This record gives sequence, structure tokens and C-alpha cells, in this order.
Amino acid sequence: MPAARESLLDAAYTALARRPWSAVRMVDVAAAAGVSRQTLYNEFGSKEGLARALVRREADGYLAGVDRALAGHSDARDRLTATAEWTAALARENGLVRAMLTGCWSERLPSPTLSAVPSSSAVPAQRRADGPLPSPGDFVALVRDRAVAVLSGPGSTKSDTAEVARSCELVVRLALSCVAAPPGEGGVSDLVRCALQRQLTG
Repeated sequence: MPAARESLLDAAYTALARRPWSAVRMVDVAAAAGVSRQTLYNEFGSKEGLARALVRREADGYLAGVDRALAGHSDARDRLTATAEWTAALARENGLVRAMLTGCWSERLPSPTLSAVPSSSAVPAQRRADGPLPSPGDFVALVRDRAVAVLSGPGSTKSDTAEVARSCELVVRLALSCVAAPPGEGGVSDLVRCALQRQLTG
């Protein structure tokens, strides 16, 4: 991603942390990024285009973190626990990720339509941002499928893969419930480990 685009997205994210999206002005975003307003419009086309690009970047960042969590451990339970902890922790600190995962968009946030919008942008990254954005259900499937790909061995049967997929989906949905209603003592990891123990022994 070109440096100017990344700087503009950083500036928009910072502005959003300080004021509602409706009060974020394009001229202020451009000034904070150290570029002209024309550069901002060339890159994103409109404020809606900027919002879509910001949401796309946060979605990609969340999924990259899921990949890191899955790769960071050798044990399947540890991998799924790390994925659930990442999901809950990032959603706590990042309002856009929380909204994307739950579908609950507050008035402070941009709320771009999830369906694709017509794009005439010459910028490939913007054409991608103008494509369909993931819904909460899409995120469940994306994370589940990433986990299944990592956890299913080369000799796995169809039945084994289906069981792994059920366990992965259970963990993703449990993590999302922790986003909506944060757990008490023991946190996400205790809930995930308990759920997996019951799933694998039930």
C-alpha cells in the first residue's frame, strides 16, 4: 500500500478516535497526513470511499492477527485459544473491529454498506475496498476456514475435517459472545478450553 494511502488511513483512524465519523472532515484528514485534499480524493474518491477503505484495512488487520494466532502454537487447543483471545482483545480496543464482528455499528462510526459499490477508481486497493465487505457471518466462516486449514492434517478424513470445523466454529462464536458480553474471572481462555474439552470428550 503506498505510503500516502496508509498515512491517510492512519489519520482517519486517529480522527475517528477523537470524534464521530460525521464530524471527521476530509480536509482535516489530509492535513494530518501531510498531503493535499486532492491527493485524498484521488486515493479514495469520497468520504464513503475513505470509510470503506478504513473498514477493509481493519478487517484485513484482524484476519492477519488470526493467522498469527493460529501459527504461533503447535497444540490445536492453544491455537484456537489464542485466536479467541485475539478476537476478544482486538474487539475491545478497536471499535471498527467490534462493529464488523457483531454488526452493531454505533452512531460514532462509519457504517458503509456491506455490498459492493460501483468503483471507477484507478487505485487497485480502492477497487478492492469498494468490493463487498465481510458481514459478521462472513467473519465466522473466514476464521473457521483458516483454522480448519491449519488444524486439519494431510491424512484427515472428511469426518475428521467436519469435526475440526465444528470445534473451530464453536470457538469463533464463543469469542464473539465474549465481545458482546466480556467474561469474568478466567477470561476467554478458560471458556474456550472448557468448551473444547466438552466438545472433544462429549
